Amino acid sequence: MSFTAGALLHPESIRVAQEYAQAADWAVARRSTLEGNLLQARSSRTADRLLGEITARLQTLTPIQLKLLCDGTTDDQLQVLWLSVCKRYQFIRDFAIEVVRERYLLLGDAITRSDYERFFTAKAAWHPKLEGFGEATRDKLRQNLFKMLREAGFLSSDGHVIGTFLSSDVVRVVVEEDPSNLMVFPVREEDVERWAQQ
Repeated sequence: MSFTAGALLHPESIRVAQEYAQAADWAVARRSTLEGNLLQARSSRTADRLLGEITARLQTLTPIQLKLLCDGTTDDQLQVLWLSVCKRYQFIRDFAIEVVRERYLLLGDAITRSDYERFFTAKAAWHPKLEGFGEATRDKLRQNLFKMLREAGFLSSDGHVIGTFLSSDVVRVVVEEDPSNLMVFPVREEDVERWAQQ
């Protein structure tokens, strides 16, 4: 649940991914990112925290997913970053599938704070650690999660889910690893079935 460190972190993640692409070594990429202050953080402590979060997300990606993150269009990059967040955090993955995607498929109302609270409470019943989170922490997690969804282009400013188009490149790098990861995107059921069979 460490995603309070930042939202999608798009430009920062691209910089780190490019450093890794050049070095092919996470330790070297880390050092060059910090030495060059590529994250443009105000303090070394902030830079270290952000870099730790970004690196943990990027390390969930396969080599071809990382390559698309560096070389793809802005939409491709945002979708790959969303994939990395869903792979890093089971909580976000579950929310993407159980709330966001379901609301999209049912053409339902906007996703609200109440929807998030119901989801959080249901998860806390299975994961007692969540019950220990104070209201401020729960609120921060909600804010960051909703911000990530807006930054990825999946949620409008008034909370309605926006269906997305996945390029053939994104579909390829997702399906090659695990077709079930298509479920984290607000896309039509028939598209998921068709892509999964490619």
